[in-house]
Amino acid sequence: MAVPLRRRLLVLPLLLAAGGLRAAERSSGSSSAMEELATEKEAEESHRQDSVSLLTFILLLTLTILTIWLFKHRRVRFLHETGLAMIYGLIVGVILRYGTPSSSGHDKPFSCSQENRPFTTLLVNVSGKFFEYTLKGEISPGKIHNVEQNDMLRKVTFDPEVFFNILLPPIIFHAGYSLKKRHFFRNLGSILAYAFLGTAVSCFIIGNLMYGVVKLMKLVGQLSGKFYYTDCLLFGAIISATDPVTVLAIFNELHADVDLYALLFGESVLNDAVAIVLSSSIASYQPTGENSHAFDAAAFFKSVGVFLGIFSGSFMMGAVTGVVTALVTKFTKLHCFPLLETALFFLMSWSTFLLAEACGFTGVVAVLFCGITQAHYTYNNLSVESRSRTKQLFEVLHFLAENFIFSYMGLALFTFQKHIFSPVFIIGAFIAIFLGRAAHIYPLSFLLNLGRRHKISWNFQHMMMFSGLRGAMAFALAIRDTATYSHQMMFSTTLLIVFFTVWIVGGGTTPMLSWLNIRVGVDPDQDPPPTNDSFQVLQGDGLDSERRNRTKQESAWLFRLWYSFDHNYLKPILTHSGPPLTTTLPSWCGLIARCLTSPQVYDNQEQLREEDSDFILNDGDLTVTYGDTTITANGSSGPHTATTSLDGRRTKSNSEEALERDLGAADHEVTSRGTRLVFPLEDNA
Repeated sequence: MAVPLRRRLLVLPLLLAAGGLRAAERSSGSSSAMEELATEKEAEESHRQDSVSLLTFILLLTLTILTIWLFKHRRVRFLHETGLAMIYGLIVGVILRYGTPSSSGHDKPFSCSQENRPFTTLLVNVSGKFFEYTLKGEISPGKIHNVEQNDMLRKVTFDPEVFFNILLPPIIFHAGYSLKKRHFFRNLGSILAYAFLGTAVSCFIIGNLMYGVVKLMKLVGQLSGKFYYTDCLLFGAIISATDPVTVLAIFNELHADVDLYALLFGESVLNDAVAIVLSSSIASYQPTGENSHAFDAAAFFKSVGVFLGIFSGSFMMGAVTGVVTALVTKFTKLHCFPLLETALFFLMSWSTFLLAEACGFTGVVAVLFCGITQAHYTYNNLSVESRSRTKQLFEVLHFLAENFIFSYMGLALFTFQKHIFSPVFIIGAFIAIFLGRAAHIYPLSFLLNLGRRHKISWNFQHMMMFSGLRGAMAFALAIRDTATYSHQMMFSTTLLIVFFTVWIVGGGTTPMLSWLNIRVGVDPDQDPPPTNDSFQVLQGDGLDSERRNRTKQESAWLFRLWYSFDHNYLKPILTHSGPPLTTTLPSWCGLIARCLTSPQVYDNQEQLREEDSDFILNDGDLTVTYGDTTITANGSSGPHTATTSLDGRRTKSNSEEALERDLGAADHEVTSRGTRLVFPLEDNA
């Protein structure tokens, strides 16, 4: 049956419309598939660039390690491994900056005039599809067209939190865990003075001098942004963080004077902690008036309170974490599974940093004192295999993290997009650092020498003045906040200061040691000659006896105060060493004492020993024995407390035996063949 012509004409538009709809659907589906394919390609390209950026740093570290081996083989000391890592970083930075083309040009500014603040996360509707963008930072209007267009350079620019949460913890923990307690505690008072008082003095001197430099820059028209007094103080706190890693490495290799090494190492370890808490306190300075950068007494004292609160809270958190780890390793049988024991030790140590940061404290301080506590208590509870593993693990992590940071410093000179170099500010910073370091070292050394038996000599002071290098901590503090004009200028200047001190000052360490006539090739257990304001008593004719008496004389009084409490109560509770609590606690605490005392304490009569400690006693324990009379170092006399056995050997008193067992100095038995009195000698150190 034939279809009428009119009906055919009516059906034709419907067919055409349906065909067009199907064609549109096919076109839409095709474009959607193309978009998905393009997105997949972009994701694949991004993944490839991530791999290349990480491979770049691994190759940098590999090249650094091979060159370090060559330098050690050839006994080259003019350039340390950190300086070498910076040079390689500079070379790669130049290649990435000028040798790779711009690979993206899709940045287009959009205006959001209705909003008065930036958002951390932004959802953008593009043709019905929503895309998520994250905030990276503010860009000044003058540099809107200078945004980095090279994807590779964007990939090698890390988030500053990577340095704080991943790279800094193993460096700081290793410093506390590998601490040589004998020389550290003998110079504890001086180290605390240099680290706390000295760093504060240096911070305020540098800050005030730089404020004068900023005023001069404003006068001559070289200041194009805002730079407040609090910014200058913040720069003083950042740049006061010393990191003499180059000098200490050379000291260790040449076996330089142990007391000088202890002073420099102890100052640098605690100095980093003080500098970061100082910077946090300055950042919290908020006056109540309209001018948010003017001096306000209430805000000042609030900042001081913040400093004390953050430091003490971080210290307690680190110590408590170390104590908890010690208790876990003592009262469980994890030592039967060294892998689990090492893993728990590692996680507990690292989590200290993150826990402190999450609670508003400073992770650097917490992880430092966690390391010291772990070395003092937990280390004694670990199995022999776990002791070796933990030492090696954190040593390797410290080495890789430190060289990674210095490699990144060289790279950042060319990859960082917000550099502001001001010749006046840079020259002023170098002068301020020199004056701040001088005011830090010389006046404090003079005051400390008034109470020290073994004086800090002039050549030691000059070497400490020379060794005030800046390094990883100053860089990490500076790069953490580069949002404003002043902070960008501070970061660029800090980078140049680190370069100069590591290359020039670090390279001049060996000639400076020779010029100042500082002893090298010294046995770590050998003590310097006695000073002219004290005398030394040697019982027996062994050098070991002389070394112990020197340590007893010069151990810091603060350490001697808490030592007996630690030996009698804390060590037995937290470790398998020390005297049984049943002998130190009152009789009515017998049940608690038996529960807390480890069975190993009864089984092992020799006690566990610490390799890094020594025999430390009060001054009154130095005695000269003549007949039945004992003359102490302070001139008093009394009955002889130690006895002499039938074969002529001197038998130690109970307190001496306990202390020697605990501090690991009873490795060699000292025989007494008469008594010698050594008269005062001139201080050559």
